[in-house]
Amino acid sequence: MSIDTFLNSIKHFIWGPPLLILISGVGIYFTFRLKLIQLFNLPRAFVYMFSREKGGEQAGDISAFAALSTALAATIGTGNIVGVATAIQAGGPGALFWMWLIALFGMATKYAECLLAIKFRTKDRDGFIAGGPMYYIELGMGKKWKWLAKLFALFGVMVALFGIGTFPQINGITTALHDTFNLPISLTAIVLTGLVAAIILGGVQRISKMASVIVPFMAIAYVAASVLILVLNAEKLPTTIAFIVEAAFHPQAALGGVVGFTVMQAIQSGVARGIFSNEAGLGSAPIAAAAAHTKEPVRQGLISMTGTFLDTIIVCTMTGLVIVLTGTWQGTVQGAALTNLAFSQGLASEFGAVIVTVGLIFFAFTTILGWCYYGERCFVYLTGGRTRGIKFYRLAFIALIAIAPFIQLNTIWTIADIVNGLMAFPNLIALVSLRHVVIEETRLYFERLKLGQVK
Repeated sequence: MSIDTFLNSIKHFIWGPPLLILISGVGIYFTFRLKLIQLFNLPRAFVYMFSREKGGEQAGDISAFAALSTALAATIGTGNIVGVATAIQAGGPGALFWMWLIALFGMATKYAECLLAIKFRTKDRDGFIAGGPMYYIELGMGKKWKWLAKLFALFGVMVALFGIGTFPQINGITTALHDTFNLPISLTAIVLTGLVAAIILGGVQRISKMASVIVPFMAIAYVAASVLILVLNAEKLPTTIAFIVEAAFHPQAALGGVVGFTVMQAIQSGVARGIFSNEAGLGSAPIAAAAAHTKEPVRQGLISMTGTFLDTIIVCTMTGLVIVLTGTWQGTVQGAALTNLAFSQGLASEFGAVIVTVGLIFFAFTTILGWCYYGERCFVYLTGGRTRGIKFYRLAFIALIAIAPFIQLNTIWTIADIVNGLMAFPNLIALVSLRHVVIEETRLYFERLKLGQVK
């Protein structure tokens, strides 16, 4: 048995029915128990994002917008460009529908986990805010569950080092630059390694400042290019959307008898890549949310859930529609090269590949920075709050960035799926256990809102 075959067996076991049911079940539960909060309160969430909470600056380390930007920096990455492409190739165009669905329910999940991050945050030995699933597991579920918190933190470090944080991002950047501009992969790897090493030494303050500037710019530019392609091909858009929905439930009929695509493959690919992209239920965003200037858990929960909306419902949708609309998914081209080809055909110009490559560089680079911070916080938790060993974590992170370009694409995504699934399990268990805290906090906040006690 080859290594790839062995890794794929582990991936399919982890991403089997239990995890799929748990992820979707938690999202569906919070969606209906909180009365479709992600739909009816989305406008309020965007208002909160750009407004300052009175007295909120006295709590936390960074602004609520910076916390969201840090989370978005970690979520909007290669998953939005390469991940969508691989999902469609592995599960057919129907995978995009399941990405939409898991994102809709995932908004409620993201709301719940980031609410809990504020509710149960604390301070570390150096006086900085510490929060995330490991803390709401320990402080919310009780000391007897500390083993689960440790397990989450361990898996969090693994995702940072071997999953979202390093391999897919660096490989995506180096491959895209080589394919588009013919830059040597080894040269790009050296430059990226140096840049990341210089920035991550600044900690969350520097990462959040970088993210607050880069994330809005890169997302708007990429979406604008995608919208232009959809406008230029507007006559194909209705049939493309109908095709995606049909392929989600009847792939054989929709794809004209193409062999290899099943409903389960579409679901697995869509859900796995959707979670990779928006990280709802993974437990990463609460680590950044915990550092926000806010006194209100519900307020930060609402702000944080917009991240899933922006990441998947907006950015991933743009990528997916362009790939399906142009029909490039049916060829043999893979990963970033597939998205490059789709944008080039959509714009009828090689400039489309340049747009994708530039977007991928920004997306992936900020994801690396965000996940370095996530992994660092998980590492500090595992060491009992001691930061003396943090240099070893950073050196390991930098070393893995250096070797990432030379690992096969399929192997990279398989490893990422495995560690993502492992990280999600402890967090989802905590969300189920602490569901009544989320519901009660939400009820009390909106009662106070009606009385004018909060704004």
